[in-house]
Amino acid sequence: MIRGYRTHTLWVAFLLHRISGVALALFLPLHFWVLSYALTAPETLDGLLLWTDLGIVKFSEFGLVFLLSVHMFGGLRLMALEWLPWTSGQKTAAASAVAASTLVAGVFFLRAI
Repeated sequence: MIRGYRTHTLWVAFLLHRISGVALALFLPLHFWVLSYALTAPETLDGLLLWTDLGIVKFSEFGLVFLLSVHMFGGLRLMALEWLPWTSGQKTAAASAVAASTLVAGVFFLRAI
């Protein structure tokens, strides 16, 4: 049985912010591991960088930028929620955060193609 608060739009915004943070935290060690090849094995890094021309990698970059931007805009919304007085437009702010994240990720994806 789903509790009433779990169907609320702002709870879904919280969940999206939390999931994007966990996904980014899982991605960072892999990112730093690949970057370490720049110092230790540049030829291996060159081989890994050839993968960035694949379409699936470009789509994955879109997902990563979406997660990063949704986490950033969702965090800004949460800071505004804590520091500013409560308004009825909180759902609009949550929807705007997702829309802005999609826009940023979409522009990044279109430039990558």
